[in-house]
Parts: sequence; C-alpha cells; structure tokens
Amino acid sequence: MPNFAIVDTHVHLWDPQYFRMSWLDNNTIINARFMGEEFAQHTRDVTVEAMVYVEVAVEPQYSLLEAQYINTVARQLPKLKGIVAAAPVEFGEQTRAYYSALTAIGPRIKGVRRLFQGESDANFAIRPNVVRGVELLAEYGLSFDICIFHHQLPAAIELVKKVPQVQFILDHVAKPDIKGHRLDPWRQQMTEMAKLPNVVCKISGMTTEADHAAWQPEDLVPYMEHVIAVFGEDRVMFGGDWPVSLQSTNYTEWVHTVDDLTATLSDKAKRKLWVDNARRVYRLGF
Repeated sequence: MPNFAIVDTHVHLWDPQYFRMSWLDNNTIINARFMGEEFAQHTRDVTVEAMVYVEVAVEPQYSLLEAQYINTVARQLPKLKGIVAAAPVEFGEQTRAYYSALTAIGPRIKGVRRLFQGESDANFAIRPNVVRGVELLAEYGLSFDICIFHHQLPAAIELVKKVPQVQFILDHVAKPDIKGHRLDPWRQQMTEMAKLPNVVCKISGMTTEADHAAWQPEDLVPYMEHVIAVFGEDRVMFGGDWPVSLQSTNYTEWVHTVDDLTATLSDKAKRKLWVDNARRVYRLGF
C-alpha cells in the first residue's frame, strides 16, 4: 500500500434513481447508489487525497445536467477536485455552444470524454466532425479522455496525431484482451501511441478486462510493464475505475495490486504515478 495519500484519476459516482443510465439495466452488481458516502466506505483502507470524476454514460439528454449536478455534489465532497464531463464532440463546430455551457459551470471542469468504445465504425474517432470537435477543446483549455477497446487503437492514434494541441488521456490502458492473454497487436500499437507526447495513460480498469472471477496479478504483469516502459514515469497515472471495478475486484485489492506490480519503481516514480502526474495533467490546483 502506498505510504502517502494518493490521487485517483478515475472515479464514477451515480444514483440510478436520479439519472437514466440504461447500460446499468440488469447489472446486479453495480446497478445501485454509489455516491460520496459509499466511496468513503469502500476506500476506508486507502488514503485518497483527491479524485477526478469521470462521466458515467447517462442518457445523452442528461449529459450537461450530469456535469452541473456533480459540480454541486463536489461542494460537499472536497476531495473531488476535477470533473471529466461527457461532450458530443461529433457535432464538430457546433460543439462550441456545449463547451461554453460546460466551462461556465466552473473551474472543476477539466476535460471531456465521448465514449468511442461502443461505436461500430472503427474510424469513428477520425471522422472530420469528431476531429473538429476535439480540436476545439484547446480553445477552452480542456483535455480529452479516450475510452476505447484495443481494436480501436489505430483510429485513436490517428486522432491524437491530428490534434497535437490537445492533452489526451488514454483510459484503462486501451482495454486489452487480458482475459484472453492477448498482447499483440495491442503492444505494438501502444508503443506507437506512446511516441506521441500529448497523451498520457491511466493504469485503470485492468481487472475488468481480465477474468472477473479468476484473475491473478500475474495476468496483468505484461500489460502493466509495457505501459510503464513505453509511456515512462511522467505519463502514467493511477485510476480506480470505482465502482465499475467492483465487478472484478474491490478498491483496496486494486490499490494493493498496482502497488505490488510497481514495487520496483523509484520513490520519485511512484509519487508521479500516484499523485504528481494527476495534479499536472488534470490541473488540479492543490
């Protein structure tokens, strides 16, 4: 366990009775209330100094309301330092009105995310309007979280290349096939992605891509080692992905796992992974 307070760059909070979230239907594990009180209970064995909220795929009609609501929640939850909000980047130039409304919410809005993982078009991320919508983020001082499955990496790489002025954060190490123990072509594509200086990678969501019931830490080792090797100590960040992660692990176990698998890092590199890089990339201001 880290012997210092950590920053979690990927926390979800939700109450399914408040906003419609159809993807939770029939999920008996996480279709429940997970707000600040529950987060405190689940993290009682870990000292979390700060966290970044990441949008939770509410129905699109609720997206702006979600950001406004979480910003209000944050006033009573001082650890919540940043918000990555949902945004319809596919509207290109017309996304300006949305970004203006989003940034007007306040300084906790640090970036946006538009889930690409569910898109059947392998080139969705590089459609001209999507690229334009992402380009505009630079004018608003916002970053972009990329959430994809591993087979969507080629288009994601091209998007990052096309928009060098925007800070990208790659969620969940691009969701490789850990359950199937498949490393390639994910490994080569992650090497290519890491060559681009405007992208960092979250070490998060890995057990969800493994066998939920039978994963072992050694299953994660080649993926963890590769990400740290190619991105380097300045461009990796810890993320809990709670409560989605509860489908395969608990919070304390995930922290223990990451800590154990990065035990050979220097003390300085560990601080960067758990705290410093998050502060810098998400501009958390503390």
